[in-house]
Amino acid sequence: MKDTLADKGAGHGAASWLTTWPTVVLLVLILILSTGEMVHGQLLKLGDKLFGDPSHQIQYFMLRADPVAPTCQRNMDVQAEVARQLAAGTGSSKDDIDAMFESSQQDPAALRASIEEEAKVCTARHAIYQGIKSNITPSLVTFRTLETSFLGLYLLGSNNRALILLLLLAFTAAHATLRHQHISVRPPRRAHDYLAQSLSMLLASGMLLYSFVRFYRLSMSSGVPVDAPQVYFMWMGLFAVLALVSAWRVMRPLPAALPEPGGWLKSLQCVPLVAWMCVISSVYFFLEGHPSGPAIYANKLLDFMSLPLALALHIWAGMLFKQSRLVILFMNVMRPWKLSPEVLTYIILLAAGLPTAYAGVSSVFVIAAGALIYHEVRAAGGTSQYALAATAMSGSLGAVLRPSLLVVGIAALNRQVTTTQLFYWGGFVFALTSTMFFIASQVSAKARGQASIGMASPMVAMPAMLREMKSVLPYVALIGAILLFYGQVLDTHFDENSAASILPILMLTVLVLDKAIGSRVGKEHAGPVAASFPASIGMASSQDTGPAIRVATAETVEHVGSYITLMVATQLVGGMVERSEVMGMLPQHFPNVWLAMGFLVLVKVLLGMVMEPLGAIILVSSTLAPMAYRNGIDPVNFWMMVLVAFELGYLLPPVALNQLLTRQVVGEAEIERSDREVEGLSFYRRYERWILPCTVMSISLLLVAFVPLAVQRFSIFEPILRWWS
Repeated sequence: MKDTLADKGAGHGAASWLTTWPTVVLLVLILILSTGEMVHGQLLKLGDKLFGDPSHQIQYFMLRADPVAPTCQRNMDVQAEVARQLAAGTGSSKDDIDAMFESSQQDPAALRASIEEEAKVCTARHAIYQGIKSNITPSLVTFRTLETSFLGLYLLGSNNRALILLLLLAFTAAHATLRHQHISVRPPRRAHDYLAQSLSMLLASGMLLYSFVRFYRLSMSSGVPVDAPQVYFMWMGLFAVLALVSAWRVMRPLPAALPEPGGWLKSLQCVPLVAWMCVISSVYFFLEGHPSGPAIYANKLLDFMSLPLALALHIWAGMLFKQSRLVILFMNVMRPWKLSPEVLTYIILLAAGLPTAYAGVSSVFVIAAGALIYHEVRAAGGTSQYALAATAMSGSLGAVLRPSLLVVGIAALNRQVTTTQLFYWGGFVFALTSTMFFIASQVSAKARGQASIGMASPMVAMPAMLREMKSVLPYVALIGAILLFYGQVLDTHFDENSAASILPILMLTVLVLDKAIGSRVGKEHAGPVAASFPASIGMASSQDTGPAIRVATAETVEHVGSYITLMVATQLVGGMVERSEVMGMLPQHFPNVWLAMGFLVLVKVLLGMVMEPLGAIILVSSTLAPMAYRNGIDPVNFWMMVLVAFELGYLLPPVALNQLLTRQVVGEAEIERSDREVEGLSFYRRYERWILPCTVMSISLLLVAFVPLAVQRFSIFEPILRWWS
């Protein structure tokens, strides 16, 4: 967990910017890598259109470098050359082997025909040379310098993707460790809390550094040439830096927010999740006599490095989205209807589905927009516990929609399913989960004695809504223009494959437009609730674009560092599970498909409770997915169940990742205030922020898991099966 965003906001000055600029460079380089092939292909096409000469058969690829003059003799005297070769008796330049099979007598006619052909080829080569030379203009030189430089940068980055990822992880993880930004059950507030975080990170970093040293020695002594030894040094350097930063924080801790010393047992809740995972898995491998084990499994992150690189871009786009007023403008459109908190929350969750999918994983959306959603629900009259429940679940619904990074990862790791199949059925799962939340919220409102549904007169609300929609039109036009540019000019459509590369550019341009409009219309037009948002939301205080981008990038550094290190730690946990052969102890065949599905549902929820989503998908793909297929579970049904089960796990203790992130973005003070409001009330009212989302996702999980099995196996559902087919 992190210190409050209000405290962090004060540190987003020039000094903080200097600590984050290497990450900015790396993010831009990752962006170039993700768009490089697409852009370079379009540059080649543009070069052909601008500088190609079809009449002389000159194409741009011939002009990408200065031509070399042909060495053959132009305007050759064919008769003289025939006579010379006949006199020399060579005829042609053959090697000794070819000469063994040649006739000792030269055929003058054949020799003349050969030389005439050579003369024609030579004349054509000279003509092409002159044509290329005449087409090399200053504008061509400028264009090809740009094109070849871009290609060189792309190839340099493409050939060193592993180093880029490790550099990104080094900068961001060091920043997260230095500022105590790693995710934990409770944020540090006392001196013991900060010390517990620093000591645990020092221990975890030291163990992994030792493991990578052993891994490197093992690789060097194996007798097999090491392809990229610099990768080992990068890993060792990464954990050496983290160990040094942690040691520095042990000696120079941050000032405690609370003066009370607190107990050490309570401080264990402040130990980062990544430290718990790394220490526990490392101890297991060391006791097993396999000290290089943690390093081996951590290094597997490089086998699918495109996922963490794409995640970094998604997080950057999410933080840029957070700095814009898009959520506020959307709420301004809905505000004239004076909807009840439950109906408004339902609409917010429906609208949040798409940006959640674009954010990559549900937790990223909670980080980006969770605080805004919480305060909007509160402003509409919702209780604090209900608002916290809606915030925690705001990222859980859209994880199955296009272009979710989780679905892309599943399809990349499992050839049994495609993104088309998963996204198709994901739409129905999204409709199910959102509808279940609406029903549950209505029941909850009636239990509190509140009016569950209410709205203003359409005669009053509609004109006001249309007036507010005018402020949204410039953003719609800009987004449409950018997507049109990518589709028509760069021949790239916005989908799950291109989302990571398009979203940061899209959000940067939207943010520039938003700040330009915001500075013109003034703060009073941002909406009646916008001005009351607390500083903990982390929005830029200035209307200028520069401060907003700096705040977004600084938060990106924090979240990328904490999230990707969590992915590394998840790899270690997965390796511990794999090496312990726990999965092999589980039954591989069940008496029927119902028991198999029930068992898998339980296991997936447990995994979601303790593991990061992308790492959990990798573990499931290699272990539990084959078990499901062997027991007759349809692959699409299985993975839809996995996605919902994981989202339920992210809402359940002991980790409850989305609940932790909700606590982080809303602020510890707001959580404590909410708990005080419900003291002495019923059990449900006191724990509504836990019970409501968990109930919704539990019922949805059971429906997603077992209804398809029933439809496929009972004849009564055969019409439904034919209809769906």
